[in-house]
Amino acid sequence: MVSAKTRIVDPMGMHMRPAQRFVQTVMPFACDVTVLANGREVDGRSIMDLMSACLKQGMEIEIRCEGRREAECLQAAVALIESGMDQ
Repeated sequence: MVSAKTRIVDPMGMHMRPAQRFVQTVMPFACDVTVLANGREVDGRSIMDLMSACLKQGMEIEIRCEGRREAECLQAAVALIESGMDQ
């Protein structure tokens, strides 16, 4: 398992479009993805789970990936978050 902490940059937070982009980014990798924030763990491969976590701009999150190609998946997920997703 690999993990990294990052902050939500998008001014709108993790609404529908960024959640969809996040899921599309991690889906090609054969690993489990978990996002931790506000004491909750949500499935990083589920748009609805990501939206229900109410991830707002400036919030610190931890992304955990476990499985084949986990390091590549984590790198892609963190890069997407830090890019601002759809700014």
